[in-house]
Amino acid sequence: MQTIPIKNVGTTQLVDAFQREYYYLRLSITDMCNFRCNYCLPNGYQPEPNKPSFLTLDEIRRVVSGFSVMGTEKVRITGGEPTLRKDFLPIVETISQIDGIKQIALTTNGFRLFKDVERWKHAGITSINVSVDSLDARMFQRITGVDKFDDIMRGIDRAFACGYQKIKVNSVLMKDLNDKDFSGFLAWIKDKPIQMRFIELMQTGEMDTFFQKYHLSGLVLERKLLDAGWQLQVKARSDGPAKVFRHPDYVGEIGLIMPYEKNFCASCNRLRVSAKGKLHLCLFGEEGIDLRDLLQSDEQQVLLQSRIFSALQGKREHHYLHIGDSGVRNHLASIGG
Repeated sequence: MQTIPIKNVGTTQLVDAFQREYYYLRLSITDMCNFRCNYCLPNGYQPEPNKPSFLTLDEIRRVVSGFSVMGTEKVRITGGEPTLRKDFLPIVETISQIDGIKQIALTTNGFRLFKDVERWKHAGITSINVSVDSLDARMFQRITGVDKFDDIMRGIDRAFACGYQKIKVNSVLMKDLNDKDFSGFLAWIKDKPIQMRFIELMQTGEMDTFFQKYHLSGLVLERKLLDAGWQLQVKARSDGPAKVFRHPDYVGEIGLIMPYEKNFCASCNRLRVSAKGKLHLCLFGEEGIDLRDLLQSDEQQVLLQSRIFSALQGKREHHYLHIGDSGVRNHLASIGG
């Protein structure tokens, strides 16, 4: 597949008013999901009436190209569940040919991992995050609403077999639900090159009661790790928000994503574009800035880059989750978490 190269039109690199630099784009390509996770879409995916279509392949190429010439090096493809798109592989192949993009990561629920991971790798996916909220198949089904645990575990094995050196596994640990899995996850990664990432449950508009019942502070997990000899690692430039810990006795790593921690936003290096073409400066915040009208031809790049840069100057210093304000975000599937 041949694409037209888009040149840098001279727009300033992606630096906000607080001197944070942005190298990482989280690109949602669909808000559809086929799981019913109790912390995200407990009633399943509910399509909006008369909703705009998802970004086309050409629109995706243009928006990623615009970001790349402004310094973006890493693109994470998210959803919903991104692999539900029939043109998922062409999307990956297109992004992989854009100058400046060094990493293409995928966040997936893993339901197609066993079947398709080799094709993903061939298309250009450089790293995979897969969600596994419990190592107990019954608890997994209780949380996700689907009976796919064995398939996903086989998929992780297949990913290693086809050449991935490390897999990131995401889990939302919740009080009095699956928090007892913590020690089991540690044992699981003892001899496996897995970065086990525990994501703190986040409050959203539709889930206030659920949050109050099940929220488990990441600080509790961090204290357990430090007491057991795990050591905090230095972040690389294009790393995500996780605090990564290593232990000399373990092949695997632990990542903690703790959005309620003080100064969580100080190292922010990522921006988000929704599947319908809106730029979101924060997972929790505004309605988004529409970019789609500037994705209709390659000749609009100067305007696209200018709009992105101008919008970035309005990015807040931090979110307000700590005071219970999740902005307009009703659930995380809407812009890829």
